[in-house]
Amino acid sequence: MTKAGPLKGRAARLARFMPSRPSTAARTPFVLLVVVLLGGGLIGLLLLNTSLSQGSFKLTELKKKTTELTDEEQALQRDIDARSAPDALERRARELGMVPGGGPVFLEPGGTVRGVPGPAPTPDGGALPDGGALPDGGALPGTDPSPAGAPAPHLVYPPALPVPAPTPFGR
Repeated sequence: MTKAGPLKGRAARLARFMPSRPSTAARTPFVLLVVVLLGGGLIGLLLLNTSLSQGSFKLTELKKKTTELTDEEQALQRDIDARSAPDALERRARELGMVPGGGPVFLEPGGTVRGVPGPAPTPDGGALPDGGALPDGGALPGTDPSPAGAPAPHLVYPPALPVPAPTPFGR
């Protein structure tokens, strides 16, 4: 191989754009840029991964709390259902001294009464004694028990209207 001489023509023009010796000064900013970009990307990925991990822990905690609250809600609903069952309501009403009301009586707009009014039975199953006296010694409102044992007047609602005989549903 022979040593080439000075470049001529097109090669000379292109040689102006090529450095004659290797330059480290031109490479330094590029290398620093690549290192900074790679380091920034790694730090960004680390922060993103940390944030996702925190979100995952919070999601797990919230799911656990939701499960606990759902269990508590179901237990409360079971308790409500048990207390609102007809037999439980009747038992609690009897404990409070309440008695069944008997047949309903309706007061129609014209003042007629449909049904047969009567006193409510006592908690032990009998009717209230004459005079409306209650087992605890009290009296029904609007009654005046007589000392001689005479029956007291019945309560009529409204007091100003006469109470006609009951009429059948068909009229």
